[in-house]
Amino acid sequence: MLSPNDKKLEKLDLFYRPSVAKPKTSAEIISEARNALRTIRTQRPFTPREDQRKLFGPASSRTPENRPPSSFSLHASSFEPSDPRPISRARLSPLELKLKAPTSPTTKKDPCLPFPKPPVDPVKIRRVSSARARFFRAASQGAHLPDRTLPPTERKKTVESIERVMMGTSMVKINGTHLTESNAIGCLKSHPLQLTYDGGFSEIREQEMFKEATSLPSYLRSRGSGKRSSRASSCCNSSNLSRLETKAVSKDDLQDKNTETEVDDIFWNTRIVPILHELEKEENIEMVCAACTQLHHALEEGNMLGNKFKRRNILLKTLYKLVDVGSDPLSLKLAKIILALKVSRKNLLNVCKLIFKISRSEKNDSLIQNDSILESLLEVLRSEDLRTNTEAFLYCMGAIKFLSGNPGFLNEMISKDTVEILMNLIKQINENTKKCGTCFPNSGHLLVQVTATLRNLIDSPLARRKLLSVSALPQLCSVMGQYLGDADVCTNIARMFSKLTSYHDCCVALASYSRCYALFLNLINKYQKKQDLVVRIVFILGNLTAKNNQAREQFFKEKGSIPTLLALFRTFCKLDVHSERREGEGGEQPKAQTPPAQVEDVLIKLTRVLANLAIHPGVGQAMAADPQVVGLLLTTLEHKSVDDCEELVINTTATINNLSYYQVKNSVIQDKRLYIAELLLKLLVSNNMEGILEAVRVFGNLSQDRDICDFIVQKNIHKFMIALLGATHQDICFSACGVLLNLTVDKDKRVILKEGGGIKKLVDCLKDFGPTDWQLACLVCKTLWNFSENITNASSCFGDEDTNTLLVLLPSFLDEELALDGSFDQDLKNYHKLHWETEFKPVAQQLLNRIQSRHSFLDPLPIPAF
Repeated sequence: MLSPNDKKLEKLDLFYRPSVAKPKTSAEIISEARNALRTIRTQRPFTPREDQRKLFGPASSRTPENRPPSSFSLHASSFEPSDPRPISRARLSPLELKLKAPTSPTTKKDPCLPFPKPPVDPVKIRRVSSARARFFRAASQGAHLPDRTLPPTERKKTVESIERVMMGTSMVKINGTHLTESNAIGCLKSHPLQLTYDGGFSEIREQEMFKEATSLPSYLRSRGSGKRSSRASSCCNSSNLSRLETKAVSKDDLQDKNTETEVDDIFWNTRIVPILHELEKEENIEMVCAACTQLHHALEEGNMLGNKFKRRNILLKTLYKLVDVGSDPLSLKLAKIILALKVSRKNLLNVCKLIFKISRSEKNDSLIQNDSILESLLEVLRSEDLRTNTEAFLYCMGAIKFLSGNPGFLNEMISKDTVEILMNLIKQINENTKKCGTCFPNSGHLLVQVTATLRNLIDSPLARRKLLSVSALPQLCSVMGQYLGDADVCTNIARMFSKLTSYHDCCVALASYSRCYALFLNLINKYQKKQDLVVRIVFILGNLTAKNNQAREQFFKEKGSIPTLLALFRTFCKLDVHSERREGEGGEQPKAQTPPAQVEDVLIKLTRVLANLAIHPGVGQAMAADPQVVGLLLTTLEHKSVDDCEELVINTTATINNLSYYQVKNSVIQDKRLYIAELLLKLLVSNNMEGILEAVRVFGNLSQDRDICDFIVQKNIHKFMIALLGATHQDICFSACGVLLNLTVDKDKRVILKEGGGIKKLVDCLKDFGPTDWQLACLVCKTLWNFSENITNASSCFGDEDTNTLLVLLPSFLDEELALDGSFDQDLKNYHKLHWETEFKPVAQQLLNRIQSRHSFLDPLPIPAF
């Protein structure tokens, strides 16, 4: 007599694989993904390291005549002897000369005006002009007419205000008039200005402010602290005052410049010239290199670097001559100084070529690092004009590209903001191209170097974070769109994206840029037979669609997305067939022909994209109903074996598995399920365990149909599934148990579980994997539940040993403390608890109740003898 609860359990339906669209828990979603829908992993396309350092590698699409040379000769004569200095764009204001009408004539003369002007002594002029320290800054206000009219005989001697008081040896200059020292002192005696004399260098030091405006003649009044006083003159108005003050300031500036010039002269003669003489005479290379280092430090100390130093051309000529020595260490020293002197145009190009030439040898990397040449190269990119110096940028970037291939430079480059500088360069190119509507000359060549350098840098996590912080991925997509006809640029960026999308944050960033999908489809259509480009584009698409349902949907909605993938699939299938024919005929592979392994690699990446797309319900159902998609997949299984093309066959089977999950009326997979089952037989009997697992998964989906169950029994596939229950791989046990579960739905086929010890292997599977895999434990309990329908005695159904084992295992597994007492971290504990509560516990409790209700603990009585 069954209890009411047992009667309710008896009315429960058999356990089927969930196929009805109902709200699912996260555990159910994970379970279904494990059973049917899976993403596929594959290796990133291999990029071989180039043997030689060149601007363009051997795989470049550029012909030798259409690309800048990597080898060239460079001599001192290549440089221009006089490098142009920057042209000042400041416009000078015209001089103004506005004379005010003189006042009424007077016979009163100023006592200081009549001093005669002595003849000019050339020796004294030279003496005065050569000693800048003898210039005295007087407190003057500028030049204008005196307050009275001069006599006709002296009208030509217009008196200026005090501009300078110069005293050298015995000569002083006041108001443009040369006086002897005694006369000058006598003239100023009544209005004292203290002069201090230190044996050669003197300056005026004003001791006090003039208290009365009329206490000194107007042209001798001044203010202290370097400020100009206003002249209380009847002939001077406010506009005149402002103009005169401006003139005074400009004259002071000129005096300052003269002072700086003389300081430069002294520094040049005492510090720089001796080093230049040493450079010209010294023959020992090490000594010349040391002198170059000394010269650079001296120029830096004297603030003579840059392009404004007047003796710059003399210095450059000396440096250019040393280029012909041909020593790499010396050339690097010279290049560093030349770049620091801010050469331009042809000379900038030649010095960049010089560094490029040296950097082609890996042996010179240590020299470049020791001399900090990288900083000088980055400064060129940072400060020079791109359009004016595109070719110089090209060779500058070529050298940086070579260095970026050396891991020893990686951290230095990133710390010196190389990523930001290169992205700014790309941004400039993008903006110029948009503005002009066309790509300017050599920009494509330059982009090849820039993108190759970035490709090397993104191996660093810090570089990847910097790229994301400056929104580099949309900029790179824009470059691909603008340079769609440049296969080298597109290939380099595709290589970058192949690396970047292997990391989750970068993959999410690119997937969120909606324009990338149409761009990638355009590239596939344009370069359908260029294997090294399309294989990377397809790999990128596989990464984008691996874990992002929105990316799957967005790509699928792009116009011509699936037809483009199928067209590419057909192209490489044909190439694959042709290569197989040539191998069969014993012919050699043509040089221009894509090798078979590379053809197969494209097909592998393509099937991965299809498998990932099929995870999206809407996309998967549409693909399952597409005869062309299914047809190409089946063609691959027909012509390929897992022994020859392991990854391709496994990926194709996984794609079919994902498509077979969808039980839709117009599914081509469902229509051809028997043919698919036939194709999978050869994979089941192979020695490839991963291939076997994928085939079993497909049978797990297909075996929901009765005709496939009949096929499994007819071909004795069920025995193989029972044998797989003894595998040590949990996923294989899980998939095999799923097929057996579907078989036990049919009452006529339940008996097969007793063949080959099926019940015992199920119980052992529960005992071995239950505490660590509650999904598998749930599947085993469902299979035993279906098998034990309508039983009257548990022992006769399962056998005494297995019944007793279940009576011990199930209660212990249903005890939460015992079942979940594992050494897992908190996240994994929560995961296990979720599956235990939602999946295993309900089914295991029902199975335990059924066994207990139909099990007698009494020993059977012996049969009496008659």
